[in-house]
Amino acid sequence: MVATVFGKTLNARKTPIPGLLLLDLPVHGDSRGWFKENWQREKMATSEIGLPDFGPVQNNISFNDAVGTTRGIHAEPWDKYVSVATGRIFGAWVDLREGETFGAVFTAELDPSTAIFVPRGVGNSYQTLEADTAYTYLVNDHWSPDATYTFLNLADETAAIAWPIPLDDVEISAKDKDHPRLADVVPMPPKKILVTGANGQLGRALRAEFGEHPWIEYATRADLDLTSPDLDAARRWRDYSTIVNAAAYTKVDAAETPDGRAEAWAANVTAVAALARIATANGITLVHVSSDYVFDGMKGDAYRADDALSPLGVYGQTKAAGDAVVQTVPRHYVLRTSWVIGDGNNFVRTMASLAGRGIDPRVVDDQFGRLTFTSDLARAIRFVLDGDVPTGVYNVTGQGEPTSWFDIARRVYELSGHDPARVTGVSTDDYFAGATAPVAPRPRNSMLDATDTAAVGIPLGDADARLREYLARA
Repeated sequence: MVATVFGKTLNARKTPIPGLLLLDLPVHGDSRGWFKENWQREKMATSEIGLPDFGPVQNNISFNDAVGTTRGIHAEPWDKYVSVATGRIFGAWVDLREGETFGAVFTAELDPSTAIFVPRGVGNSYQTLEADTAYTYLVNDHWSPDATYTFLNLADETAAIAWPIPLDDVEISAKDKDHPRLADVVPMPPKKILVTGANGQLGRALRAEFGEHPWIEYATRADLDLTSPDLDAARRWRDYSTIVNAAAYTKVDAAETPDGRAEAWAANVTAVAALARIATANGITLVHVSSDYVFDGMKGDAYRADDALSPLGVYGQTKAAGDAVVQTVPRHYVLRTSWVIGDGNNFVRTMASLAGRGIDPRVVDDQFGRLTFTSDLARAIRFVLDGDVPTGVYNVTGQGEPTSWFDIARRVYELSGHDPARVTGVSTDDYFAGATAPVAPRPRNSMLDATDTAAVGIPLGDADARLREYLARA
């Protein structure tokens, strides 16, 4: 029998399998026995230790009578934190996830002074080295017949695990003996990414950015009603890692009508609150796209991400409320943007059409901001998901000198080969004078400060360069 090692410093060691962490646990002992903190969230789920805050929901104990009892190799669709309560085990872990490290192997002995964090999709197996051995494991999901499980044969020749006690001499279940060899294993797929609003301008850009993959789901309202009271049961949400909410009610003026107001609040607040609740309950990262309309436009310079919200109209009020809800999710990104242009009806396409049809428009010249193209916004979203970007609120807009809608209209005419002098500037008040339908108040200053965004590496496009590219493809 090997004595438990006392006096270690809490530490996590990386292994050849990404995300598989071997931990040293401080064990305090004397002649009476020993004591340890087996799982301590505030100490372990820190950047210094590197253990994720994986949100365990169940604690299990496996007791093993005899030396040589061998279990596995099982890969489950959840994370697992394993530690020894008494005795000693030999552990073997095999990466059974899709990707470059599929089939990678790591082995180690565990006693009460060690533990291991096993990420979703990594196969785990244990062989007891002492009688009366018990090990415990925390998991962050419950077993489900609808979940995906993956298995590997303990005697697989490719993994070639050097079992301390030969498999012919140990107790193994018939099920474990019949598991497939590595060549026949169906890899554990990655958790899914859900993109809502897939038919919108941003949704189409996200499809172009991320591509078509089995683990990416592009949902329209017809596929998934975010306002449904049954949304919690609409998916097995534990299978998702990320929700990118590109769905929104964006009819700014219609939102000022009784019906529009109800629709705006349902889409921009009620639906967002449901997604936030689901994300929080299932450890999902929620990415939410917001708007310059959360500000009143009275500030003398560009708005920072942490400036106080002060929306003017119903649309802005619903977007501000949605922002506040999203920020209650432990892993969230709120990306505020302005003047979005993409594949669909938008200001640039309207101006290009007017220019080609010989129409000389009047365009407001007292609202200032920057165009943001959906290709850049989609690229920014991918960056925050792929990179190590701190959660929070970020301004994501095109870069360059601020312009008015009048300036942009003239630039579209110029780039389309038409005389920009055909465009006439007009104040917002004069433009909407005499309107018979409700008109939403617009922020006169829609400039968003993206300094903090650039500081964390999120890519930002040049608004004028993107405009030239956009019109060249039109």
